[in-house]
Parts: sequence; structure tokens; C-alpha cells
Amino acid sequence: MKKKQNKRRRGSALITVLAILILVAVAAASYVDAATQTVRLSKRQTLDVQMTHVCEAGVQTVLRNLWRPFKIDQNFLDMDDWCEGSGPENAALVTGGDMEGVGVFSAGVIGYTSPGGDPYSRIVTVRAVAFRDQNGNGQLDSGESSKTVDVAARFELARSQVFDYTYFINNYGWMDGFSTNQLIVNGDMRANGNFDFLNGSPTVNGSVIACNNDKLDPPAVGRINTAPVKQTTSSYITSYGNSSRMRQGYDPARHGALGSTDFEKNRDFIFESAAGLQNNRVFGAALQDASGSKAWQRTTTGQTPITTILDTDPTEEVVMPDLSDLSYYQNLSQNYVDTKATFGDGTANPRYGQGAWLEVWNQTLNGGLGAYQRITTNGKIDGSVVLVGTSARPIKIHGPVTISQDAVIKGTVEGQGTIYTGRNTHIVGNVTYKSPPDFRFTGGRNSMQAVENYNEKQDFLGLAARGSVILGNPLTFTASYPLYYMMPPFTRGRYDDNGNYIPAYNAMNIDATGRRLYQSTIPDAVMSSVATNGMGGDIGVNTVDAILYTNFVGGGNVGTAGGGMTLNGTIISKDEAIVAWSLPVRLNYDNRIRERSVSKTPLIDLQLPRSPVMLRSTWQDRGFRYQTP
Repeated sequence: MKKKQNKRRRGSALITVLAILILVAVAAASYVDAATQTVRLSKRQTLDVQMTHVCEAGVQTVLRNLWRPFKIDQNFLDMDDWCEGSGPENAALVTGGDMEGVGVFSAGVIGYTSPGGDPYSRIVTVRAVAFRDQNGNGQLDSGESSKTVDVAARFELARSQVFDYTYFINNYGWMDGFSTNQLIVNGDMRANGNFDFLNGSPTVNGSVIACNNDKLDPPAVGRINTAPVKQTTSSYITSYGNSSRMRQGYDPARHGALGSTDFEKNRDFIFESAAGLQNNRVFGAALQDASGSKAWQRTTTGQTPITTILDTDPTEEVVMPDLSDLSYYQNLSQNYVDTKATFGDGTANPRYGQGAWLEVWNQTLNGGLGAYQRITTNGKIDGSVVLVGTSARPIKIHGPVTISQDAVIKGTVEGQGTIYTGRNTHIVGNVTYKSPPDFRFTGGRNSMQAVENYNEKQDFLGLAARGSVILGNPLTFTASYPLYYMMPPFTRGRYDDNGNYIPAYNAMNIDATGRRLYQSTIPDAVMSSVATNGMGGDIGVNTVDAILYTNFVGGGNVGTAGGGMTLNGTIISKDEAIVAWSLPVRLNYDNRIRERSVSKTPLIDLQLPRSPVMLRSTWQDRGFRYQTP
């Protein structure tokens, strides 16, 4: 009996061993299969990521091919020609490429729309297909792994950032020979190159910005050479109380505590001397250049600037609008209709529904009694024009008006509008608003909204020249002042984004009209009668209420009759060549042209020049197809 029991135990042990071996084999097989699956999954995920990068390379290639000409030409003509009618079955601008050792892409435009009929926007949809071209035939075959993505990008002619500054120069900014009380800038200043303060230290109550620019000739490293003097906020507010044209100094009780909703709404329209980072953005007057952003303190010329690093991110170029295509602005004038039915306070806009027009007083009309005469046809004037206004008989303007050649202007202006000129705009005397804005908390206006409601209705003028904005009587210009500053080497050449060289502006060159670039097509005798006081002396330019924008030079002589010069608005140009013959000089920013909110609507929108912008809107993964090698 006992021997039989031992045999059964040995048999049970063998069965147990076999079961364990089977379990081990199954576990081993499962592990090998799991490991294989992990390896396969890892390879799939790696290839998916690689193909995503290849797709992105294809998308970027197509967008770059659209962006470069759009940035240079600043219109949609080529883009419309290339992309209209495109779709998944008839892609436009198809291009291919190879990321060596990774994959091949084919990309093109499969969608092109103008959202809501907006003439300033286009949405471009790009499809990119990436694949492993295992047989090297340049085509996607059924046995090859691939990925497809669609990317939508929005191209816009947007309201330009250049209008956010009191002084914006595309080439390089400079202020030479001014002491603290001789030049006072109340607003931000920017250059797409270096910014230099030479032979003195003016007062700048705002930020100063420079940036690296390799397209300039010679290239600019993008540095500010020294810190100017700057008022404290309390000192500024004391000064601000005496001036209706300075922007407001920061007051938390009126503008909101730092970081609050009210603060975010108002931060871009007020002055704060002590710069810092608020919600990841610089607030206050800072020095910003290729080395980053710095807060600074310097209230007197005898004080060594005290700087504090805010961040090390370098500044970038701001694209300046181009006015080369005058027909664009002629069409703008012809088709303009005022669409603002009511103002911010709810009152009706009396110009609602009207087109663009320009009127001047003509004393010969109405039997010698005089009357206003509309001198535009569909918002346009062919040739050149002389515009003279008085406080009793101001120049009247509404909307964007285009003049094909020169405009000579002086005197009082009433209304809200922009004058585009196909050549030069000559400011030969004071240009002032009949009803100017007032940025103070006065007259019962105790809130920012009340101030804006009031200023929204006040006069406003933009002067935009396809040539140059020339200040003072050009008949008196000499080689030393100001012509030296209106030709090389002071003016600079540059390269466009395709590497084409654009020569420096030279005021002494003669154009197709037979006149030098700084001169007017208006006859000299007429110019003299407008720009002089009748006794052989210049009227001089002491005050300019306007937004000055020029494709080339903003320059000339100011303050020639004494009294200094004040600009209430902004000056934007590629080169700046203004010579002040008397002091002080004051620049006060008019923030009514700055964007107000996410809606990107300024308080007064006068169809000022726009800049090209590209924004990525959506990125859609259309699927990854993995084929086992």
C-alpha cells in the first residue's frame, strides 16, 4: 500500500513541474509579444511625430511663399490670383520637399475665403501630406506610412502698430542737441533700427524702443545709446493738469489697480514712469532694444541712469505700411461710407452714411459773399491742391480723401478725415483743429469713458504721403538745413524681404514731374504767397495737429519765426529730418488712433495705412497611416 502511494506522489510532482513550465512559456511568450507590441507602438509614435514635423515643414513652405510677396506688396492681388478657386481636388501653389532621412512632403492651398466679405482679410487653408518614400519614386504608394494635416492661416491688412507711437522711424531714430527743457516727448518712441540721443538729453515721458535690423544699409544692431531724462509719474501729472493734449498719468483710483479689469482696459493710454511687468507685458516707460527690456530712472541730466532688467527677450521689427499703390487709396476714397451710426455716448453721428469729401471756402461764390465748395469728386482730386483754412472758415474734411499729386496745407481744420497724396504733403504754416480733443478730467468728465466719449467727436486729421511730408517753406531750404538730413549718408538704403536693394532717399533727385523730390509741383510763386507773411518772411510752422505718415522722409524746417514747435499727434516715416530753429519742441501723442480692445477698433478709425499680418488660426490632424516596415 505504501509503495503505491509514493508512485502517485512522483506523478503529481511531474504534472506540477509541467504546469509551471507551461505557465513560464506562456508568460515568456506574452512578454515577448508585449515587448514586440511596445517596440512597434514606440516606432509608430516616433514615426507619427516625425511625419508631423515633415507636414509642418510643408505648411511653412507654402505660407512663406504667400507671406513674402504679401509683406512686400501689402495687398492681396497676387494671393487672390494664385489661390481663388482652390480646393482639395485642385490645390494651388503645390510644392514638395524632402527632410533628409525623415520623410517627404507635398503641400498646397486647398481653401481660400474672405471672411464675411472683409476686404482686409483672407483665410488660407493649407494641406500637407508627409510620407516615407521607401521606393524613392517621389509619390505616396499604398505600402508607405503617411500623415495629413490641414492648417488655416489668416492674412490681414491690420491696423498698424506704427500708430501706437508719438515718433516712429523705420530706419533709425535720433534726437540731436536738445536739453531737458528743449525737447519734451509725451508718448512712446520707436525705431526699426538704432535709437540715439546725441549732444544733450531731452525729456521722454514714455518708452524708447529700438530693434535689430539686418535689412538696413549698414545693418543696425538695435541698441539705444543712452537713457534720456524722464519725469516721475507725480511730476508728470502736475504738468498734465496744465495741458489738454498730454495723455493721462496713471492714477489707480481712476484707471484701475494693477492687474484689474479696468487697468487692462486703460493701460495702453496712460503714462507710468516706473516700468514693470504686468500680466506678462511691460507696463510703464521702459527702454527696450535687442538686449531686452529695462526699467529706468533719470530725472535730471546730472543723474546717472538707474536701470532694472525686466526681461531679456529682444525686440522685433514692426512692419511699416507702404503707400506705393495710390490706386488702392483712390478706390478707398471712392468707396468709403461712414458706417458709425452712433457715438459712444449714444448720440447720432450726423455724417453717418456719407462718403469722403473735402471742402474749402471760396470767396468768389454766391455773388462775392462766399460759400463752401466741395473740391473732391467721389473723394478724389486729380493733380495738386492748396488748402488754406481760418478759424472762421476752416478746411472741412470727412473720411479718406486722395489727391493724386501734392497738397499744400495751412490753417484751421474741421471734421475727421485723412488726406492721401500721391507725391508730397507740404505743411507751410500752423495746422490746428477748430475743436481739439481734451484728455483731462475736466468739464464734468470724471471717467475715462466720459473723456473718450467727448474726444470721439472732436476734430481729427491724418496726412499720409506716398512721397514725403515736408514742413516749412521749401523755397528757403539750404544745403545745410535741412537738405543735408534729407539725403545720403544721413538717409539709409535697405533691402526688402526678397533681398532687393532699395536706395536711400535723396531729396535732390528729380522725379517725373521735373521737380526735386522735396519740392512741390505747385508753382513757386503760389508757394511763396502761401508760405510767407507778405513781407518776405516765412510764416513758420509752430503747431501741427495731425497724424503725419510718409513713405519716405518726414522733414523740413520748423519754428523759423520763433516760438518753438508742438506736434499733437504722431510722425511716422522711413527717415526723419526735422530741423528746429527755435525752442522748445513738444510731441504729444494722440491716442485716439490706437486700438481699444480685442475688437481692434480705434476711437476714431480714419482708414489710416495698414500693415500685413499673418496669424495661425487652426491646426487639424487628418490622420496617420502606419505601415509595418
